[in-house]
Amino acid sequence: MRLPKFLASRFSQSAVSVAYRTETGVRDLLARRAAAQGWTPAVIPYSGYASAHQARVLGRVVLAPASVDPAAARGIPGWRRLLTLESPGTEVKIELGGTTTTVSSDSAGIVDARLPLDSPLEPGLTQAQLHVDGRSPVPANVHVMSAEPVRGLVCDIDDTVWVTGIAHPARAVWRTLSGSSSTRQSVPGMARLLQTAVEGQDHPGVVYLSNGPWNFVGPVSRFLERHDFPAGAVLMTDWGVTPQRWFRDGREHKSSSLARLMEDMPHVTWVLVGDDGEHDPTIYSDLAKAHPHRVAAIALRQVRPARNGQEADSVNGVPVLRGADGDKLLPLLRESLRR
Repeated sequence: MRLPKFLASRFSQSAVSVAYRTETGVRDLLARRAAAQGWTPAVIPYSGYASAHQARVLGRVVLAPASVDPAAARGIPGWRRLLTLESPGTEVKIELGGTTTTVSSDSAGIVDARLPLDSPLEPGLTQAQLHVDGRSPVPANVHVMSAEPVRGLVCDIDDTVWVTGIAHPARAVWRTLSGSSSTRQSVPGMARLLQTAVEGQDHPGVVYLSNGPWNFVGPVSRFLERHDFPAGAVLMTDWGVTPQRWFRDGREHKSSSLARLMEDMPHVTWVLVGDDGEHDPTIYSDLAKAHPHRVAAIALRQVRPARNGQEADSVNGVPVLRGADGDKLLPLLRESLRR
């Protein structure tokens, strides 16, 4: 017998709520035991972005033995990176460009601070200092974009920057959980494509936007550097049960992150790069419909069979480019940016 839809929905929501409370309870129990063994809050810094007068500074607070720097781990399998013990509600002092503020980590230990700056920042790479009691301050990279109108870049990670194989879930999970940054394969020509997207721009904004968990931001950043991708901020998400859902909404994460970029950087026009394996085509098209003058081009790597006659070559006047990899997309993007 099938439950009526409204009862099934209430039962599902109740199960999610129970799972969330259980997960939180287990974490709190483990945290108390870790603290009894001398573990203390430590900051893992993430890369953020800024304009001259406003910055977004990112990091995560976890519990770790007093002698251990959790941000220093290298070459470990992906599954081990998921075994962290977050420290929610921990105060973190942030210092950047003469501005100092104190924020608290959220329920997942994440620090995501929007800082109005007392003094303007020079374009380029700078660092914020993140400090928790009992630990030395740790530097977090902040990529400062030009204060003048400039072309920027937003790029997906999985199946756009490196090969994941989302179309084959079991294979994708294996690559994600067993590999490290040194074992991942770059998508051919993609580094050159991204370099071309911001070529000739003075301190452009570069943002990598992924539905992967924050736990993997270290391997992602090292991979990007090793394969000569343009440097930029990396925005990921938190995996796990929320009070309302079994899993985070990946589409909502990307859409809200892009909306925030539109708000934070009103002077930047973006090239959007992704793949057609999941939601990128829809998310990018929605952005082009809402902000056609803020999107220079959409470039999509094709990982699924083409659907003849069903794929638009522009959205609201914004060109949509498609190709099997960066090498195929490169001449299309060059032609598009010359127009």
